[in-house]
Amino acid sequence: MSPDLWMLLAFAGLLIAGVPVAFSLGLAGAVGILSGLSPAMLATLGTNTYNSIAKYPLIAIPLFILTGLIFERAGVAARLVRFAQALIGPRHGGLALVAVLVCMIMGGMSGSGPADAAAVAMVMLPSMTKAGYPRPFSATLIAASASTAILIPPSVALILYSIVVPGVDLRALFAAGLFPGILAGLALLGPALLVSRRYGWEGSGWEGGTPVEGAEHPRVGESFKQALPALFAPVVILGGLRSGLFTPTEAAVVAVAYGALVGLFLTREMRWRDLWELLGEAAVISGVVMLIIALAGIFAWAGTMLGTFRHLAEWIVGLSDSGPLLLVLVMLAVLVAGMLLDAISIYLIMMPILIPVMQHFGWNPVWFGILLAMNIAIGQFTPPVAVNLMVTTEVAKVRLEQTLGWALLFVAAMAGALVLVALFPEIALWLPRVLGYNLG
Repeated sequence: MSPDLWMLLAFAGLLIAGVPVAFSLGLAGAVGILSGLSPAMLATLGTNTYNSIAKYPLIAIPLFILTGLIFERAGVAARLVRFAQALIGPRHGGLALVAVLVCMIMGGMSGSGPADAAAVAMVMLPSMTKAGYPRPFSATLIAASASTAILIPPSVALILYSIVVPGVDLRALFAAGLFPGILAGLALLGPALLVSRRYGWEGSGWEGGTPVEGAEHPRVGESFKQALPALFAPVVILGGLRSGLFTPTEAAVVAVAYGALVGLFLTREMRWRDLWELLGEAAVISGVVMLIIALAGIFAWAGTMLGTFRHLAEWIVGLSDSGPLLLVLVMLAVLVAGMLLDAISIYLIMMPILIPVMQHFGWNPVWFGILLAMNIAIGQFTPPVAVNLMVTTEVAKVRLEQTLGWALLFVAAMAGALVLVALFPEIALWLPRVLGYNLG
């Protein structure tokens, strides 16, 4: 067998055997080096792992992870929920609308789907269950809505994409993800409201348009004041980026400082001791992410030296001369990968193969990155792995298989949004073009 095949089979075999993705990448890269290069090249392992993470923009990833943890501990999700409830009121599908909106706003703070899913699920699930929503439905809706965090800036996945794909402006990616993220949220909202009306969930707080006596209805003014620090967070982050006041990496530092001020002095739900604990928790999560990126450097270097990625790209291009057909095949492949792997692993494994394909057909790298992110977002709540869904089902105390029917409904809805962005690239590219960012 060729060294290419040895490396790919080793990677697939290690994954099937249950070896973590990070170690599967590193060991498969070592197999490729031993089978196709000199064993002396194993001396480059240390250099490759270091070079993979010695990149300034990567500093933003642990900082945005810490931002999400701080805002969760600061009680931001609960305040956003009360404000959204005050605006919408009790009606059929009202809490479903609240869940989607809060997940989207939280996505503008942390950029992490699983973190948003956990924070919103802990706040929303009890009230949704009390209002008559089945727990499998609620868990699936929150998991699907939290997946928009991969699109709405600041997105950890888009930060990594800007590093993996040379010459892509991260600010352009952030701007390009905003409207597709909103579109994805609206796509989920449609079926959620229709199903809520069909089964008569919620709405018990109203009788003939009049509030029932004793029902809790948060006041708009009071809840708005409580939610204002949370609503202002995306303004601080995106406004600073747009004005040029700070870079995306510096924006992550500002987000951490702002979140700490909110939790310690405004909501006062966080103590200095909590901040120390959150630093440790963020370090653990970031360590896992950085380990994947570091060991993926071995796999990437071996694949480049052996020509594996070039051979795979040539094979993909040779499948068809039709760009749209190959785009559909690539999207399906990424969707399947999203069901099994996390976003970071997908970018690190697939982008070395897809970059030559993207360049061959002249696809805009910013638009293509958003399409990949939308596919990965769908995979985050599609069984069998579904990282977001695993978080929400654990909170809801339901089995993953109970959510399959609802997951397919929301997969179809978000796939419709994906098709729109694929057919009309300006949905993603209009905002960064207006803002004057480089589209590659």
